[in-house]
Parts: sequence; structure tokens; C-alpha cells
Amino acid sequence: MSSDFYQPQYRVMPDEYNDDLFAKSTMTFGEHLEELRHALVWSLGGLMIAFLFGLAFSNLVVEAIKNPLEIALEKYYLENTINELTDQYEDLDSDVQEFVKEKRFAFQKVYLEVAELQRVLQLIPDGEKVPSSQPGQEPDNTDVSNEMEDEALTVPSSEMILTRVWSRLDPNISTLSVQESFVIWLKAGLVAGIVISSPWIFYHIWAFVAAGLYAHERRYIYVFLPFSIGLFLAGVGLAYFFVFDYVLDFLLSFNRKMNIDAEPRISEWMSFVLFLPLGFGISFQLPLVMLFLERIGVFDVASYLRKWRVAILVIFTLAMFLTPADPMSMLLMASPLTILYFGGVALCQWMPRLHRPLEEPELE
Repeated sequence: MSSDFYQPQYRVMPDEYNDDLFAKSTMTFGEHLEELRHALVWSLGGLMIAFLFGLAFSNLVVEAIKNPLEIALEKYYLENTINELTDQYEDLDSDVQEFVKEKRFAFQKVYLEVAELQRVLQLIPDGEKVPSSQPGQEPDNTDVSNEMEDEALTVPSSEMILTRVWSRLDPNISTLSVQESFVIWLKAGLVAGIVISSPWIFYHIWAFVAAGLYAHERRYIYVFLPFSIGLFLAGVGLAYFFVFDYVLDFLLSFNRKMNIDAEPRISEWMSFVLFLPLGFGISFQLPLVMLFLERIGVFDVASYLRKWRVAILVIFTLAMFLTPADPMSMLLMASPLTILYFGGVALCQWMPRLHRPLEEPELE
């Protein structure tokens, strides 16, 4: 009798009686790398298409990005104007302050020829008067008055005096090279492309995570994906509509203290705008990451509460790397992340992990 005559027969159990919940769920390291390559290729492909589509909206994006900077610069110049007038007139009339703020006027000190000034005054019709910066009151600061008199100059044709010339504010956002505007246009398209392609990118990120999970754990991905996109957009919106104002006021305050004019370049501001909202959007994924780790059994609610001090230290450290080099933006990121951390703990408590009867007991 041939040895091949008898072959052992294996009985296949029905699926409902199969106690191996993790069958066909093991991936090798090479397969993980292949899944990562697949996720990166599709994510970058979607980002490239969204980038090309976003170039059509680059002009609108540039206008939207310039708006916070122009508002901050206007506020900076108005405060400088009021402070300089207050230094010259100890008790500055409130009407002057309202005039400066409502009309958005600022002044510059220039030299005028007395003869030319007299000629211009003769052209003003009778009855028309130009209100002074402080009606009915002379400057109390004699040092400033003496300085104005000392700086009066005389040229061969006419005497010159130093005076103020008022004009409407026009914040100056400059470029210093020919190609800089083109680079700004590309960066604006990239900003639009990142926002447009964010659902596609997060889908492939979570798909890569799901590829390494067991079959009963993958269903969480379909719940986390919409929340992940919502949290990302919430972080970007918080950075644009709230954080920019405080960060710009904080940074421009040093220009005021050191008496340095602020003339920012739009390209540097674009890099700042590109980096900060992305950091906020990514960091706002914290509650979902906490819930996901709790679902797969890496952490539980008790461990989150027990290690909250370490978690806050990690949050502030990450905020330091995810924001520009100023303490204000770091605090504005770390503060909501601390709230989101405890929100993630509450989410884990509200949606506890279900223990299946066939799960192996945890070892003490």
C-alpha cells in the first residue's frame, strides 16, 4: 500500500463556531510597509490634484490670509499714533482718539517750506478751518515743542519747519523679489489644496491604521473618520479666526517697545499661516487617538487619569514644536489641547470598551 494512500483529513468548523477571532489578520513588517506606501501614494496624489484645483482660488486665499495681518498692522499704527499724541499732549482729547480710530488716520512728520505753506493757506476758501489735533490747547510737553523749534531749518529760498501730515492708513505688505509673488501664489494654492484634500488624506491615514488591526477593531475607523475631519477643520478654524489676532498683537508689541517699524513680507507671513493652522488641525486629533488607544486596550480611563500630569507636560512640549517660536501661540495651542485631553477621558468614559466573552483575560 502506497504511503500516499492515506492522507489526514481535517474537519473545518463552521464560521459561527470558530473561536479564532484573529484568523487571517496577521501582517508581516513588509506588508505594513506596503500599506504605508499605498497610503502615502494615494494621499500625495489626492493632495496634488487638490493643489492644482486650489490654484484657481489662490487670489481669494491670499486676500483671506492678508486680512488678519492688515488688521493687526492697522491696529499697531493707530496705537502708535495715539501714544505719540498722548506723549506730546498730556491730556489728549477723546474726540481726537475717536477721529484717529474711526477715520483710520495716522500722521508722519515732514518738513514744509514756510512760503509754500503760506501759499497753500491762501488757497483755502474763507470760513473753512482745519481742526487741530488738540483744539484750544497748546502742547504741555515743552521738550517736544523745543525740539520742533530747534529742528526748524533755513534754506536759501525759504525757511522750513517740521510739522505733521495726516493720511489714511494703508498697511504696507511688501515683496522684495520678482519671483516672490509667484511663490506666494503657489503657497496659497497649497493651503487651499490641503484643506480641500483633508478628507481624502485622513481617509487613507485611517485606512493604513485599519490595515494593522484585527477584524473586530476595524469598525472603529468608520466612526472615527468623520470626527477626525471635523476636529481637523475645527483646529484650522480656531487658528485662523482666533489665534492669529493674539499672536500678531503679541509679536507686534515688541516692535512698539523697541520702536521698530513693522513692514512684514507676505512670503514670511504665508509660511507662518501655512504652518500654524496645520499644527492646530493635527493636534486636535488628540481625543480620537485617546479613544482609539482605549478601544484596542493600550490604555484605559484609569491610566489616563493617573498620568494626567505627564500628559500635560507632553502636550506643552508638542505645542512648543508645532507652533512658531513665540510663547503666545504655544499657550494658545496647549490650553485647548489640555481641555481636549480631559474631553478624551470623558469620551472614553461615556463610550466604554465592550469586553467580549471570547477575549482572553488580561494578565496581572
